[in-house]
Amino acid sequence: MSDLGEELRVSIGAFVRQVRQLATMPAGQAAVLGHLDRGGDRSIAELARLEEVKHQSMARTVGLLVEAGLAELGSAPHDRRQVVVATTALGRDRLGEQRRARAAWIEDRLAALDAEERDLLARVPGLLRKLSGP
Repeated sequence: MSDLGEELRVSIGAFVRQVRQLATMPAGQAAVLGHLDRGGDRSIAELARLEEVKHQSMARTVGLLVEAGLAELGSAPHDRRQVVVATTALGRDRLGEQRRARAAWIEDRLAALDAEERDLLARVPGLLRKLSGP
């Protein structure tokens, strides 16, 4: 079974690299916008923890997003002294465009598979979620 682990690592890595080539923004910035889109406004410290980077690195990433008009800084509703990061309409649009482009690329590749292969792949997302943990 250890060969399966290595084969999955290599094939998933190759797949992810292919899909990342469609990126229209740096991966770190897209990841931050994704966290904000899924989880709502967050502090820079929360984003740094989620991405497992230093606060300073996340502050730089957030600064670039703000500068590009993709995110904005505001006050936390429960504590006006705390700064939180939120996506802008432009940020949500850019993230959506990127997600749609990636999904379309994958759909295009799926069309080349036969029905049995597509049925098998339909089980993969759930299995990968199981492997990823709770």
